[in-house]
Amino acid sequence: MTFTRYAIYFAPPTEAAWGKFATSWLGWDMESGTPATQPEIPGLNITGLDLAAVTQVPRKYGLHATMKPPMRLADGQNLEALRLACADLAARQAPVTLEGLHLARLGRFLALRVTGDEAALNALATACVRDLDALRAPVPEAELAKRRAAGLSPAQEANLTAWGYPYVLDQFRFHVTLTGKLPKASLPAVEAALTEHLIPLLPSPFEIRDLALVGEDSGGRFHMIQRYALTGDGAA
Repeated sequence: MTFTRYAIYFAPPTEAAWGKFATSWLGWDMESGTPATQPEIPGLNITGLDLAAVTQVPRKYGLHATMKPPMRLADGQNLEALRLACADLAARQAPVTLEGLHLARLGRFLALRVTGDEAALNALATACVRDLDALRAPVPEAELAKRRAAGLSPAQEANLTAWGYPYVLDQFRFHVTLTGKLPKASLPAVEAALTEHLIPLLPSPFEIRDLALVGEDSGGRFHMIQRYALTGDGAA
């Protein structure tokens, strides 16, 4: 399969119960590259919306947290070079252990956020951004303009210019997106459904033991290419 862009994700272990449920919730399985059957959830009563509509926006990205945002490869670079760079990165980074995950509102989106100290996690994300950036092609001007039109802080503008994406480094916030932007009236019902069905499955502690290299197909859906175990001590 030919991919248009690549990214580095955190993706839950394939055997994790919470990951299996949240994958079906979103309706796209990156591991198999196929649609996932969405669950029937009694009590999810959203006027004018169903689960397919709730998850339409994040579905194509799969269940993940972005560590290195989607990028095109620079001239002279290829997937094999990216694989080698990912292997080298993972060999130098240690696994990260965190207290856990919790459900959070990010504006009118719902996502999983980390509980407790995020310093080691943020350092890992920074390494992903910096260490793989030599393989990244410049972002097209139209995409830069679209980002700027949304309104960026000076720090976000600096990141966009340097790294091709505003929400990296000091602006990074680890999150596993579970919905698109919801009407305010629908938030409580969706939140209640996730609280009942997903929250009891969340791990404590929460561990990140590998990084996932993923690719975007011509239809905009992301697929798992390879996982890379974190086997280093975190030193540069």
